Amino acid sequence: MTWLYLTLVTAFSSATADTLTKRALRREDPFVLAWVRMGYALPFVFTLVVVTGSFPQVDAEFLKVVAVLIPFEVVGLLLYVHAIKLSPLSLTLPFLAFTPAFTTVIAFFLLDEIPSLGGLLGIGLITTGAYTLHIDKAKEGLLEPVKAVFRERGSRYMLLVAFIYGINSTLGKMAALTSSPLFYALFYPLILTLVLTIILIKKKNLTSVVARPTRYIAIGFFTALVMITHFSAVVLTNTAYMIAVKRTSLLFGILYGRLVFGEEGLAKRLTGGMLMVAGVFLVAIFQD
Repeated sequence: MTWLYLTLVTAFSSATADTLTKRALRREDPFVLAWVRMGYALPFVFTLVVVTGSFPQVDAEFLKVVAVLIPFEVVGLLLYVHAIKLSPLSLTLPFLAFTPAFTTVIAFFLLDEIPSLGGLLGIGLITTGAYTLHIDKAKEGLLEPVKAVFRERGSRYMLLVAFIYGINSTLGKMAALTSSPLFYALFYPLILTLVLTIILIKKKNLTSVVARPTRYIAIGFFTALVMITHFSAVVLTNTAYMIAVKRTSLLFGILYGRLVFGEEGLAKRLTGGMLMVAGVFLVAIFQD
């Protein structure tokens, strides 16, 4: 059960990092905060890797996986940060629940894998939960809650992130298995930080990453905790199970949205979020 406890820490830390990031985005460029999430996480992960001596030899297979993974991760990270800047946490984070649903649909079209009845029910619950987030719009027409999702830019961006993460969850596990979980938890933010540094140099905005060090260190700490616990948990169990538990982060995010930012509609958004988490669990259970 170690993987379960690690994943719950991942979920809580993810929602906490997102909340701190959203607060910082009131004054800062999303590209800067994308760098902050990775760059400020590095010292924490590096210290743990040094203490534990997790420096394995990497082979060509690891480098191939990373070469495919990193471009997707850069795009996903930038979309993620833009999403939580543009829209309430309670209308963005829940859409990460679509990750396993997208994975199931991709497997159907590319691998001819027929989803089980339970898996389809899970996708139905995720979709119903998304509908519930805007249920108050239903009085204007049955399709209005669906239209409301796509009118919300943050929700649209997070749907794209969920699709990207549907691909990357498997690739990330492959990279962790061909090296070590802690080493990949260091290598991953290091490469992303280098890529984002190049972007910020071109934008002539690199100095902004040290504008608010105290706040940024907190973001880095919780982001590091996410990476360390995520990659440690994912190699201990079925990827789908781990991702399903990790998606409880959307419930923490909805609560943070209310407590920190005063976001409205707590009841309907928690209801929608719980439906989506239940759907993720069904997809995970019947995917195995």
